[in-house]
Amino acid sequence: MSINEESVIKLFEKSKHFLFQISLLYTLLFIFFIAIPAYFYTQLEIENYKIQENKLLYDHASMLENAIYEFSNSTNDNFVFPKSFKFNVQLLNSKEENLFKTFNHKSDFSSSTISMRTKLSNNRLEAAFLVVSKEIYFKAIYLKILILSICISLFIFISIYLIIKTSVEPYKKANEYLDAFFNDAMHELKTPLGVIQLNLEILEEKHPNVKELTRSINAAKNLFLVYEDIEYLIKQKSVNYNKETIDFSYVLSQRIDQFESLTKAKNLIFNLYIQDKVMLTINRIQLQRIVDNTLSNAIKYSYKNSIIVINLIQKDDTIEFSVSNQGDIITDKKQIFNRYYKENFIKGGFGIGLNIVKNICQENHIAIIVESNKEQGTCFTYKFLI
Repeated sequence: MSINEESVIKLFEKSKHFLFQISLLYTLLFIFFIAIPAYFYTQLEIENYKIQENKLLYDHASMLENAIYEFSNSTNDNFVFPKSFKFNVQLLNSKEENLFKTFNHKSDFSSSTISMRTKLSNNRLEAAFLVVSKEIYFKAIYLKILILSICISLFIFISIYLIIKTSVEPYKKANEYLDAFFNDAMHELKTPLGVIQLNLEILEEKHPNVKELTRSINAAKNLFLVYEDIEYLIKQKSVNYNKETIDFSYVLSQRIDQFESLTKAKNLIFNLYIQDKVMLTINRIQLQRIVDNTLSNAIKYSYKNSIIVINLIQKDDTIEFSVSNQGDIITDKKQIFNRYYKENFIKGGFGIGLNIVKNICQENHIAIIVESNKEQGTCFTYKFLI
């Protein structure tokens, strides 16, 4: 499986996960808003159920009362008490003493008891009061409400999921087309940019000290820097940047050589202190983005005829890389790392370089220290843990 296929699969999985989360969130919001009417509906169902059960209780009590009176008016010697497994019955005398009782049910957490107490007329059983009670169970109601709630929730969730998926699909396709366009465009730009720079450097060797050629080469290098930033920005979420052990000193020296020609336009001088054989485990492309953007900004924002100080030293388990320059002070040290933010719009650029640097540093646990004042200028320091 290619890297592009893997990245597409990852993006698809993330998209599905995002749609699921959004759908679930909206479903929970809908459930929250319908919880109050659902509560009142449940209470109404319970009340209706109690009314029905009270009617059954009344009918049974009336039947028992009639049976007692019929026995009193008859000549029978034995009274056969009508029994039911649904009702509990007590007969009490005038002193509230128990004459007869039946208990058929035991209460539990989902039940409630309803009862009816009837005063009896004179009868042969000498019963003064008839007490009929019944256990009523709400399990059926709760189960009904639960099934109804689950069905409604599933319906809402599926509906929202399909609606969001349908509405997002055009934007998803547009984003895929845009990504494909940028990938193709970046691929097509790399070769001609390389050819332009190579031919300009050949011309410079044949015709040294020609300002127009020097400016063209510098412009091509700046264009390459922008190209590499945009390429990294496009690929950072779909490409795994594997780490390797790198000679930081060698890489830094190489990048300084690449930027040397850019200093001539402003008559800048590199003051270097690079410790030999500083080894670091990091991805080479990510390290180059940190170095290139820091050096580029130092050159871009330095005053003419000034010095740029570059240090690379190893202290115990920490590597410090710093670049200092003399230029306008940075007014907002936190904002400069936000994407598309620029302190000076006259200097050009897209405002993405330092945002890329910040993301790389966060991923690799690299500390960034920015100091900027009129006396000492601006200094970017990066602390790498070994």
